[in-house]
Amino acid sequence: MSASRPLRICFVAYRGNMRSGGQGVYLWFLARELAKLGHRVDVFVGPPYPDPMPFANSVQKLPNQQFWGGWFAQDRAAMLPQPSPLRALAPLNFYELAASWWGFLPEPFAFSVRALRRMAAQLRAGDRWDIVHDVQCLGWGLLGLRALSLPLVTTIHHPLSVDRRASFLRDESFRDALGTMTFYPIGMQAFMARRAERLFTSSSVSARHIHRDFGVPRQRIEMVANGVDTDLFHPDPERPRSPDEILCVGRASDPNKGIKTLVEALPQLPPSVRLTLVDDDHPDNAALHHARALGCADRLQIVGRVRVEELIGLYRRAALVVVPSRYEGFGLPAVEAMACGTPVVACAGGALPEVLATAGGGLLSPCDDPAALARAICELLEDPDRRRALGDAGRRGVEAAYGWPRVAARTAEIYAELLDERRGRPAMSTTSARPGSFRASASSPTSTP
Repeated sequence: MSASRPLRICFVAYRGNMRSGGQGVYLWFLARELAKLGHRVDVFVGPPYPDPMPFANSVQKLPNQQFWGGWFAQDRAAMLPQPSPLRALAPLNFYELAASWWGFLPEPFAFSVRALRRMAAQLRAGDRWDIVHDVQCLGWGLLGLRALSLPLVTTIHHPLSVDRRASFLRDESFRDALGTMTFYPIGMQAFMARRAERLFTSSSVSARHIHRDFGVPRQRIEMVANGVDTDLFHPDPERPRSPDEILCVGRASDPNKGIKTLVEALPQLPPSVRLTLVDDDHPDNAALHHARALGCADRLQIVGRVRVEELIGLYRRAALVVVPSRYEGFGLPAVEAMACGTPVVACAGGALPEVLATAGGGLLSPCDDPAALARAICELLEDPDRRRALGDAGRRGVEAAYGWPRVAARTAEIYAELLDERRGRPAMSTTSARPGSFRASASSPTSTP
């Protein structure tokens, strides 16, 4: 089968909004680019829902009561459906309510069952798909797709086992640790990952963790880097840069993002340097508390979760972007910054060394070392010519390696290879890997672990 033949692709994603995390960005842009290539795209998605997707053949919104959000906000009253509390007695609603009440994450499983029901109904009505692409849901309900003989692939940006290890780091009591052990549906996701016919991920470090933690055979792991819209994220020569502003995009509540290390580096930078942080701007933000304790709160501005247009403006205005993460499965802020021609200082956590080596737009610093991070930031702040050179190189590197058209084309090739194999015609493209190794991606020259 040629990758150029139009395919009927069904995406399933339990959260679809771009501001909910990387899976929403991945869903929207990959679906758009596949549609541009002539493929038919249908989407089954849970709340918060994606921005309008006019390029899709259909978008099926599968609502839930979002009980987990009420539990997370410690608002028990919000955990009853309004205006009719009796709706909580519907089987899946009751499961989500009970699981949320006890601190479990119920969304992936409940969404997968709802998606299976809706998809089965459409199949009975005569609809058909060539392939189903799950975006990091991996719920038990998707097992039903095997009974329906639908090829299933999935994307895991990084396994939940990484998040669980980070959660253990911030736990302060046995009760907290017990909550961490029960919250993450790792057993379900690992089981489902082993049953997907292909598994997409975006870096060799993520591939190694998926193989080690989830037991996925290496030959089923496809490394196709995430993408960035280089038409949307691009430099603006007319926009002046602030020579003393550094920008960070990350959640201070997640220890993997390394925001604490960056705040500790801030007092070691020249007094004129200001840090802009894109994160929730509530008064209990951990970064703000930490900056106050260090006496540098007046040099920190937290701007909240901004819209894409505002984020692009922040990238274009900053002298450089800092990504202090202890772990990243890909590192989207680093790639977005480089697409805007902004140099990056990143900690050598997870996939960030791969990303910076591929794009060539920044410097690396050791993880969890505020002094080393401050030195790397100062090195670039004191050398505007080098900043410009790194910004130009990063833009070129991102266009070459991480543009969405390239990512979508390679994804479609893998769909076609899988469908050929199911028809008894094993396909080996120039980018297929030898048995026993991670399958290489044309968009990732650093794809061998």
